[in-house]
Amino acid sequence: MTDDPVLFCLHFLGGSARTWRRLAEHLGPAARCVALDLPGFGDEAGQPGGGVAAMADHVASRIRAEAPRGPWLIAGNSMGAKVALALARRHEDGDPDLAGLAGLVLLAGSPPAPEPMDEARRQAMIAWIDADPETRRREAEAFVAANVAAPLNPEDHARTVEDVLRANPAAWKAWLTGGACEDWRGRVGTLATPALVVSGAEDGDLGPEAQAALTLPHLARHRHAVAIGAGHLLPLERPRALAGLIRDFVAAPPETAEAPTLPPAFAALMGSERVNTRLRRALRERMREPEGPFCLSPGARATLSACLDRVLPQAGPGRIDLARRIDARLASGTGDGWRYAALPPDAEAYARALHTLDAAARAAHGRPFAALPGAEQDALLGRATSGDLPAVPDGLAPALMTCWFEELRGEAVRTWLAHPAGLAAIGFTGIGAGGDDADALPGYRLTGLNEGEDWESPVRHVPMTAGDAR
Repeated sequence: MTDDPVLFCLHFLGGSARTWRRLAEHLGPAARCVALDLPGFGDEAGQPGGGVAAMADHVASRIRAEAPRGPWLIAGNSMGAKVALALARRHEDGDPDLAGLAGLVLLAGSPPAPEPMDEARRQAMIAWIDADPETRRREAEAFVAANVAAPLNPEDHARTVEDVLRANPAAWKAWLTGGACEDWRGRVGTLATPALVVSGAEDGDLGPEAQAALTLPHLARHRHAVAIGAGHLLPLERPRALAGLIRDFVAAPPETAEAPTLPPAFAALMGSERVNTRLRRALRERMREPEGPFCLSPGARATLSACLDRVLPQAGPGRIDLARRIDARLASGTGDGWRYAALPPDAEAYARALHTLDAAARAAHGRPFAALPGAEQDALLGRATSGDLPAVPDGLAPALMTCWFEELRGEAVRTWLAHPAGLAAIGFTGIGAGGDDADALPGYRLTGLNEGEDWESPVRHVPMTAGDAR
């Protein structure tokens, strides 16, 4: 982004434009904050509120009136993030009033899917908003305290409680019974707008696991940061840290999510005369991220990604996006030439198997598969291996889940090893078996177990104790 952008800020349920005051102070000249009151809250408390589309209309009209020059962004905390996602979809669909949107900042965001919330807690929040003043103040104090990991400073706490108390009860209930429950997954789809997603490590409902499962699959270009020791009200809990993250995001929006890079030694071998031109071209083509078409829904892609993280863990940043590559392969209709005869065609088998796995997770734990801890995911995958998962409508039969999961494991390894970064990770040197002039560059002279050529030594950083990675 070339110019200092405008950052339009949308608050959480019960918040107001005042929620963003400290973040604006810390951002300084890096971005001009324009904090807005959503209908029914803050200075707009005279309005009855409404659903996500109505709130998006309200924000769009304010943005149009502001007429920002150059790039602008939308930041949304919790409820505000779902409205921001709806606006991003309108922008990508060509709404002229939203031209210039350059990024999303989603803080503990309510996802496109219906928001995960305990129903008893939802009903309690609906009940006390209409109670007598003493009860309302007591519950507002408890609401703010429950949504932060550590107490706010007294000034911020008092201001936030007052914001909750001046909320229009009709708007409060409209969100809890309407907007939070709306399913925008199909409408939002997958957004190309760059996004910074920040979750609080201590956030009970919308923490890192929920964001990974419910929000990130809708964002093609994202960066996800976790605020350690923070809860749900991130603009109040971590204004200084958020300002730093936003400045970095404005300076360098993510192009893709965690694109893998090659170690220098492997990159040098790949570019050397020991690798023939045709092979080098093929390896470089394999490094390109597939651009589509794809066939899995965002939710199914998230489940697939979570499965692959358990089947073939990849440490650190720059991981190969196996789920994206498998999804593109499924959409292309290509394959390795065989499948279990009992399984339907690959794309259908994957969609139905991932639906089965996610349904089993929700039945056993009340959460999607991608939001579960690793141990619970492993237990469900173990049941898939043994054919012990329950049958679900439109899913795969338990016995077929065993076949599918065997296929998935093989495809995960093949896809990982097809990428040069996977070959580099195991110290594979076979690409250097001879350049364009094979007679002048014999591949290997030393063929004993664990013997290495001089030119191999920088690449073969993985000790080989049994077998050989050639």
